[in-house]
Amino acid sequence: MISTQDWADTRLIWDYHQMGHTPQPCSVAIGLGSHDLGVADAAADWYHRGMAPLLVFTGATSPTTRERMPRGEAVHYRERALELGVPSSAVLVEPRARNTGENISFCRELLREAGIYVSSVLLISKPYEERRAYATARKLWPEVEIVSASSPMTLDEYIDTIGDAQLVIDMLVGALQRLLVYPEQGFMISQQVPHDVTEAYERLCRQGFTSRLLRDTTGQARSQTRR
Repeated sequence: MISTQDWADTRLIWDYHQMGHTPQPCSVAIGLGSHDLGVADAAADWYHRGMAPLLVFTGATSPTTRERMPRGEAVHYRERALELGVPSSAVLVEPRARNTGENISFCRELLREAGIYVSSVLLISKPYEERRAYATARKLWPEVEIVSASSPMTLDEYIDTIGDAQLVIDMLVGALQRLLVYPEQGFMISQQVPHDVTEAYERLCRQGFTSRLLRDTTGQARSQTRR
């Protein structure tokens, strides 16, 4: 059972994960690959609104996408964007990346090799990955302006698209853990995490929403933050 407190904690973390940026015209829009075709839908929508003249979709496959997207996340995203009316000339594909850091680094390399000057990036992700994507891009591509974006939706709407509330809470908890531990490993910039968000995270860990946590060398979930 998901308790009233669990839901309150989840909503707090959901809100924290979203950057609240106002979309604005950028040099390029980058859609980060995942199981969620909503990223491609959002990218196509921003393209049609004139927010970017070029879309780059990035992502290989992962254990969660191998069956659903056998040709690779970026390829399936491109196909979806073309279905939604984006011309093929306005789409590039980066098919190798297997994590957020590679998404950013490989897209940067692809655009440089194509001779495309980039001063700003509309970085499109799943709603609960906005902050992680932003922090990673600011670390690996600091000279460009990063504007975070995702499909506008509430937590309840997102859960409806996934169909599994437990899984969504696990994913939100896992994403927050990475915001806490990855800066120390040099994977992203450090961001302030409000105390109430940290407490919500720790409560959810104690309640067992831990399937998406990183594991330590003993195989145990690394759930606790430092005091």
